[in-house]
Amino acid sequence: MRSPSDHHAYPTHWEADVVLRDGGTAQIRPITTDDAQRLVSFYERVSDESKYYRFFAPYPRLSDRDVHRFTHHDYVDRVGLAAIVGDEFIATVRYDRIDSRGMAATAPADEAEVAFLVQDAHQGRGVASALLEHIAAVARERGIRRFAAEVLPANTKMIKVFTDAGYTQKRSFEDGVVRLEFDLEPTDRSLAVMRAREQRAEARSVQRLLAPGSVAVIGTSRTPGGVGRTVLRNLLDGGFTGRVHAVNHAFPDDMARLEPEGVPAHRSLRAIEEPVDLAVVAVPAERVPAVVAECGDHGVQGLVVLSAGYAESGSEGRDRQRDLVRQARSYGMRVIGPNAFGVINTADGVRLNASLSPQLPNPGRLGLFTQSGAIGIALLSGLNRRGGGLASLAGIAGISTFVSAGNRADVSGNDLLQYWYDDPLTDVVLMYLESIGNPRKFTRLARRTAAVKPVVVVKGARHTGSAPTGHAVPTTRIPDATVSDLLRQAGVIRVDTVTELADTGVLLASQPLPAGPRVAILGNSESLGLITYDACLTEELRPLPPRDLTTDATPDDFRRALTGALADDACDAVVVTAIPWVGDGSAQALAAAVREAAQAPGPGPAKPVAVVHLEIQELAEALAGTGGEPAPGTRRIPAYPAAERAVRALAEAVRYARWREEAAEPGRVPEYDDIDEAGAAADIQVLLAPADGPGGEGGGNGGPRGGTGRDAAAATGEAMSGGVFDGPGPGVELSAADTQRLLARYGVSVLPALPAPDPDTAVRAAQRLGFPVALKPTAAQLRHRADLGGVRLELGSETELRRAYAELTDYLGRPEELGLVVQRMAPRGVDTVVRAAIDPAAGAVLSFGLAGAPSELLGDTAHGLVPVTGRDAAELIRSIRTAPLLFGWRGSKPVDTAALEELLLRVSRLVDDHPEMVAVDLEPVVVAQHGLSVLGASARLAPPPPRTDLGPRHMPAY
Repeated sequence: MRSPSDHHAYPTHWEADVVLRDGGTAQIRPITTDDAQRLVSFYERVSDESKYYRFFAPYPRLSDRDVHRFTHHDYVDRVGLAAIVGDEFIATVRYDRIDSRGMAATAPADEAEVAFLVQDAHQGRGVASALLEHIAAVARERGIRRFAAEVLPANTKMIKVFTDAGYTQKRSFEDGVVRLEFDLEPTDRSLAVMRAREQRAEARSVQRLLAPGSVAVIGTSRTPGGVGRTVLRNLLDGGFTGRVHAVNHAFPDDMARLEPEGVPAHRSLRAIEEPVDLAVVAVPAERVPAVVAECGDHGVQGLVVLSAGYAESGSEGRDRQRDLVRQARSYGMRVIGPNAFGVINTADGVRLNASLSPQLPNPGRLGLFTQSGAIGIALLSGLNRRGGGLASLAGIAGISTFVSAGNRADVSGNDLLQYWYDDPLTDVVLMYLESIGNPRKFTRLARRTAAVKPVVVVKGARHTGSAPTGHAVPTTRIPDATVSDLLRQAGVIRVDTVTELADTGVLLASQPLPAGPRVAILGNSESLGLITYDACLTEELRPLPPRDLTTDATPDDFRRALTGALADDACDAVVVTAIPWVGDGSAQALAAAVREAAQAPGPGPAKPVAVVHLEIQELAEALAGTGGEPAPGTRRIPAYPAAERAVRALAEAVRYARWREEAAEPGRVPEYDDIDEAGAAADIQVLLAPADGPGGEGGGNGGPRGGTGRDAAAATGEAMSGGVFDGPGPGVELSAADTQRLLARYGVSVLPALPAPDPDTAVRAAQRLGFPVALKPTAAQLRHRADLGGVRLELGSETELRRAYAELTDYLGRPEELGLVVQRMAPRGVDTVVRAAIDPAAGAVLSFGLAGAPSELLGDTAHGLVPVTGRDAAELIRSIRTAPLLFGWRGSKPVDTAALEELLLRVSRLVDDHPEMVAVDLEPVVVAQHGLSVLGASARLAPPPPRTDLGPRHMPAY
């Protein structure tokens, strides 16, 4: 039980689990009065040299006064954090707020002195760097903007911790001490440093799981069969290069080896006299806590928990899963699972098959992650088997590493992306995801990984909108179409089926990226060539006329035709089609001819080649090289049993290559001189102030009108799918005047609309604005509903206006029910809608579509993460299916898309600069030939949800 220090509440939200540089884990939390004995024990294990560096003098032990001072904090002006493994401190950090003279102070003083102490056995693990990130975040929360640290010149390790952090700093030397001062505001460099450290640490934590030197299978049955015995058998059959131990508390006392496997047998992990790197846990769920404790005491680095009975089984299982993760992390271990299928690493120096897969897959360049064991089995089987279906894939694109994470309570797809990012043995990443626990982080990691190697994703549970049972993920209201757009913006290749996942991965792993969309088609069947041609058009490729070699074509004819196509500057890729032929020739001869032509050196860059075959399975196997490892330099060619599958995979490669080319020169977020960021911030502060609750020590805990900032953000989810704000909800719904003033700060003007509660007022408003005018209702049920006949346009005189007023009130209801307004007519154009909303999981999202049926009925809306660049804005406009209406469809005049792009960029800047703007809705935006007019605007303010991507790195909380 943790006690609060002094009179301030214990800040639970400062607790975090972190991955350290070596891949181990630690907990970071505030130090409390209950930690006195832990602190004394920790200090006793610190060397005299480290104590000297901390206190600048010999300091063998802490006095009672020291212990009291270092364990009693107010969590505002004095804060201490500890890094903990097991139940022991391994490092501490504290800050004390000081004034300009270096004396103890309270707010508004915004400087603090910071000091660290790391146990010698844990130095070099990145503990101090992680503590610095967290203590800096705490200090910023408490209004501290600058840290000062005094360090002895000989303490080079600590100096490096500060200088490498990436903050803006100043260094001085006085009285034999180095004084460092640095601002705590995150900089581009400090964020880059933090994310680079995060990548290295999380990649190392996965590497420890995938390349162990020894494995213990806990729960190995005494008789053949059972999950544990099966995994043990698979480890041995796969040729694991490390040591294997069988563990079962039911083994007889005199049993030394498990036969017929011949591996050492132990009743408990404690009986193993050597280190164990990885434990595969296959015991009933109720016995897992004791096993985890035993593993932690033995120094095991990671767990693969195959046991079921966790969150997938209900609330009791969720509690059990939460306890599992907390317990494992307390020992510095990471967990794959529970309810996992297992892990595989085909590298020659490892050959690990700690899974339920009966055979080690062929080694290759595909990294595979699944959240479903069933999907994992299907993919591994499809990539391995010979004969029928995807037999051509065996040998052509084997597996480098495979993880099936089950409930993925700890290790997730994000961790694997960190690992595969710089894994030299993986060229293509394939992922089957049923939920995305941290979409903001996933898209960030995926974008970085996709810049160097393809990431192909199948997203399950697309239409249910909920995560599978057992997956603890943040709630998000983002529609599936929005998820697709965000993944595409990050360079992720999203496909619809597991078959497409394998098809696309095979092509990307074996072929160079195409330089463009031009496709040559050649083969011995005119009909199959035409089918392939049509498939190319469907996928928006640019096929050349198919070349029919006739059914009499020989392998030499194929070789000459393919050589010519690859040498043709007019094509970027080639699809070879083949049907069974009559007469001499063999599949092996045809495969040899295709491979010879494909790998022959040409005048330009290499081009991808795919083969479509009908019922020539021998051809597929020969092209894939399933007879064994081909000679160096031999090019394997992917073969598909249907033209549509080959062309779809090729189209994904074309789109990905285009994204890679564009990503190499990133877009720019433009600056606008007329933006008044400070003025908008002042307006927002005033608008939010009356509704703010008292808040708590953490700041921002009380939201306007009784809601929290996170709730307010979640409530804006409907803005992306529906486009209107349904009821007041949490947060502050701005008036039209306040909305227009805020938008004007960012150069977005809204066409004035004057209230018209009666006909005479309507006439005066029209005279003030100038005829012609529009008369329209603002009631929620009628807003943007021209289809209900509630809008009258081009009213050029008082008579027409009065007539329209009478018609609307007779037809739709009383004036006070309609909320009628008069607005000056805008130039004719295309009606569009621009929205921005903050999702608590994904962050700020900008959306664009055509107003009315295209976006509301057909869902034809494009989405992008904020901030958008100039290139992103142009792509948003052009990516909707109805985009031709903006560019002169059927003889109409093109509209001013440059003005539309600028509007998108300005709205993006507004919500990026001010995350309190949790929703903005501009509808309609009429885009004319020259310029545009914003006819309606609404906005909502709320305290923003926390930006976890800007804070210190930490593992998902449990």
